[in-house]
Amino acid sequence: MNLAIAILAAGKGTRMKNPELPKVLVQFKGKPLIHYVFETANSLLPSLIYLIIGYGKEQVRNYIERNFNNSKTIFVEQNNQLGTAHAILQIEPILDNNIDTLLILSGDVPLIRTETLNEFIEFHLVNDNALSLISTIIPNPKGYGRIIRDNEGKIISIMEEKDLPKDLYSLDEINTGIYIFNTNGLMEFLHRIGNRNAQQEYYITDAVALYLESGKKVGAFRIQDYYEVAGINTMEELKSLENIYHQIMSDLKSV
Repeated sequence: MNLAIAILAAGKGTRMKNPELPKVLVQFKGKPLIHYVFETANSLLPSLIYLIIGYGKEQVRNYIERNFNNSKTIFVEQNNQLGTAHAILQIEPILDNNIDTLLILSGDVPLIRTETLNEFIEFHLVNDNALSLISTIIPNPKGYGRIIRDNEGKIISIMEEKDLPKDLYSLDEINTGIYIFNTNGLMEFLHRIGNRNAQQEYYITDAVALYLESGKKVGAFRIQDYYEVAGINTMEELKSLENIYHQIMSDLKSV
C-alpha cells in the first residue's frame, strides 16, 4: 500500500460567529481544529498529504507552514466550494501515480485517533474494498448524512439529511465523512457524480451508490466512540465537544 491523505479544509464556517476566520482555524482546546487533524495525519506516515484549502487559504497555508515541518504536504486550492467530490477532484491533475490508496479526512474533526485510523486502514485492506467509510451511531443524528442499508444489512447508499425522506429521519447510523478509496478509477467515478440535491453540490457520498452499481466492494467500519468523529459546525457544537473531551480526560485520570 502506498498511502496518501487528503484533508478537506476549504470551508468558510459561516455558523462559527467569526466570518473572517476559516473554519479549520477556529480554536479547540487552545489550538486550531486543523492542528489536531494534521498532526494525526502525519502520525500515519503517509507518502503525501493533500491539504485542500479555499476560504482563507493563505491563513491556513501559513499556519501549517509555520507549525509543521512537512515536505510531504501539497496545498490544493478549491476556489469554489461545490462539495466534497468537487474538492477531491481538485487533486486529479497532481495525483501521484504511485499512490494507490487515498484516505480522506475532514479538517474540522479534531478527536479522531491514530489508532482508530490504523484499524480503519486495516479493515479496508483485509476486506479488499474499493471504498471504505467510517460510520457510527450517535444520540442525535441531526445534520448528518445517514447510512442506508438493505434488509440484509448491506450498505446501499448514503443520503444527506436535506434529501432524507421524513420516514427515514429516525435512522441513527451516520456517515462520518472519513473515507478510504483505492485510487484506481476514483477520479472517473467522481466525474460521474451529479449535483441534483438540495444544496446543488457534488457530494462524495454519492460515490457509494455508483461503486455498488458497478459491482465494486464497499464497506463501513463502525466505531463505538462517536465523539471521535464529531464534526464542528457551530460554536455550540465546539463547546459541547470540548466538554466531552474534558470529561474523557477526567475519567482517564481517575482510572
